[in-house]
Amino acid sequence: MKIEIQGQPYRYITENSGECDAECAFLLTKQNEKYKEDALARGANCVLSPEECWSLFGLNRLCVIGITGTNGKTTTASAIYSLLLDLGHKAAMQGTRGFFMNDAPVEGKTLTTPTVLNTYRHMAQAIAEGCEYFVMEVSSHAIEQERIAGIQFGLKILTNITQDHLDYHQSIDEYIRIKNLFFADESKKLINKDEPKAQFNIKNAFTYGVENPATYKILAYSLNNGVSGVLKHFEDHVPFVTSLHGFFNLYNITAAFAAVHLVTNESLEKIADALENFGGVSGRMEVVSESPLVIVDFAHTPDGMEQVLNALKEKEVLVVFGAGGDRDRSKRPMMGRVASAYAKKVYVTSDNPRFEDPDAIIEDILSGIEDKSNVYVDVNRRNAIAQALKDRSGDEVILILGKGDETSQIIYDQHLPFDDRVVARELLKEL
Repeated sequence: MKIEIQGQPYRYITENSGECDAECAFLLTKQNEKYKEDALARGANCVLSPEECWSLFGLNRLCVIGITGTNGKTTTASAIYSLLLDLGHKAAMQGTRGFFMNDAPVEGKTLTTPTVLNTYRHMAQAIAEGCEYFVMEVSSHAIEQERIAGIQFGLKILTNITQDHLDYHQSIDEYIRIKNLFFADESKKLINKDEPKAQFNIKNAFTYGVENPATYKILAYSLNNGVSGVLKHFEDHVPFVTSLHGFFNLYNITAAFAAVHLVTNESLEKIADALENFGGVSGRMEVVSESPLVIVDFAHTPDGMEQVLNALKEKEVLVVFGAGGDRDRSKRPMMGRVASAYAKKVYVTSDNPRFEDPDAIIEDILSGIEDKSNVYVDVNRRNAIAQALKDRSGDEVILILGKGDETSQIIYDQHLPFDDRVVARELLKEL
């Protein structure tokens, strides 16, 4: 991919050495540094650093808000984006769900955090559309691979740190180190004060929390008929109401509330009023049927599952889930343990097995469940969902976890059409 640029001795910028010629500058990153000589051999006009590229595109006109954490990145980013738009600001958002500008989708799903040049391209598009703010999810892979090199963040946010991606980072200690690396500089940051694994540079640090003293502290809250509460910021006490569900969303909402207050001149009261309009994110605690109650959620880590299941602890829950192939194996027994601890019945199935044997993945999950008397196993995800719907009775809730708003099942390298929400609705009609 080449990006055209005006007023320079070259016409294009690329990260791909194979595209280089005299009209092209080569953007050097951690991921492509081994191709530098190839770029020069092909006649690249010059080699640029990400910092130079940032200046060339004039991206300092944007306030960039970066969110990292194991869970909650997408909901927090979406809430910030929604609040900014509702408060009359122009904003863009890049993340798991794709790229959006001023309340319109621009590109579909790609990586949570794209390559440096792709992110800069999105930022340039945002500036061209008059955006003041650029909200982006930042993955642990992107931090380690320096896919955020050169970006001058106006605010960095930490949601939480629990286990994920150990297939890549090898150990939980290394994963924690990488997450915290994002907060080692002196840029403005907003940290979850209730996250014990958080380590950060205290310069320009603000905090939010429910349990511990924080810059933005939840004084009281209710989880009945949505998440509502009272936020304390110094001497201000501001009530708020949302339609979101679950204790974990109290953190996401508080982070978004605080973030918008930190980057705008809006009052806490105006932000609280705008919060009522945020209806959540597709595939996150998404109700696909009211009667019977069927909920789909993206939770695919032990902590994420526990948060969602805990949000429904007053209900009897039948949970359907699997675990991704070619990913962290160590979390699978933990996921089984969490599911069996909270759910009345557990339905273990496939979830993007990729190149792994789906039966072997299921065995890994089952190894974490001591009492298997209430466990149903079917490698076919549609069948597992169907069985849960058939078994349900009374006020029991069906919770389908792992894929959220994904629209395909990844088997080997094929993306086969499969949407938990669509499948659940089809099966309900059949039943």
